[in-house]
Amino acid sequence: MLDFPALRNLVDRLDYAPLFVTVSGAHLYGFPSPDSDIDLRGCHRLPLCDVVALDVPNQTRAIETELAGIEVELVSHDVGKYLRLLVKNNGYVLEQIFSPLVVCGQAFLDELRPLAQRCITRHHYHHYRGFLATQRKLIAREQPPRLKPILYAYRVLLTGIHLLRSGEVEANLPRLADEYGLTFVQDLIERKTREQAVAETPDWAEHDARLGELEGRLDEAYRASPLPEDRDRRAVSDFLVRVRLSG
Repeated sequence: MLDFPALRNLVDRLDYAPLFVTVSGAHLYGFPSPDSDIDLRGCHRLPLCDVVALDVPNQTRAIETELAGIEVELVSHDVGKYLRLLVKNNGYVLEQIFSPLVVCGQAFLDELRPLAQRCITRHHYHHYRGFLATQRKLIAREQPPRLKPILYAYRVLLTGIHLLRSGEVEANLPRLADEYGLTFVQDLIERKTREQAVAETPDWAEHDARLGELEGRLDEAYRASPLPEDRDRRAVSDFLVRVRLSG
């Protein structure tokens, strides 16, 4: 279980004030192990004088620490960099914005989420296709393959299919597997929570075929997607200006 008061206390002790912080990674995806790292993601606002100065400031802050013996990583981008990633069909950013695991900044997210919804396009397909290719390479390097990259492959495929069909950002693998009738996924998740668990070779042949079938469904979801071609860059730009000037 995530200790949200402790996570908020950690954020409160930073030497800068994030606009929001949410939980990403295995906790968001619904298959954390007892000792899984906690991945925190968010954005902050650089002072206006730094943004307009001659020298470009560091736009990313990253810290690594521990909380009750668990590693915690917090990565935060300046709001300008963050919103530019948003309008580039970046699925990671979408999942962070719509993460239900909010550490701080709910009021800011309440403003940002409607804008982010208008930035969801059928071209997010390319993000999930690319992420899948990375997981495939990880799986191919290990014999027998670990369960973690296999679960990530299922997660990214189902998140991409669901997004392209519905326009809804859902990153939780157990919920997605239940909705799409992949009842075997829960068993994989239970096995993964036992650290160092591996998928036996016969299992991998079956999962390779299942992943291939889902790849085809992802491609079909892209071809048939009702999502728009373009995102609302003007609205995001206006929002960024308001956030800058309000600081």
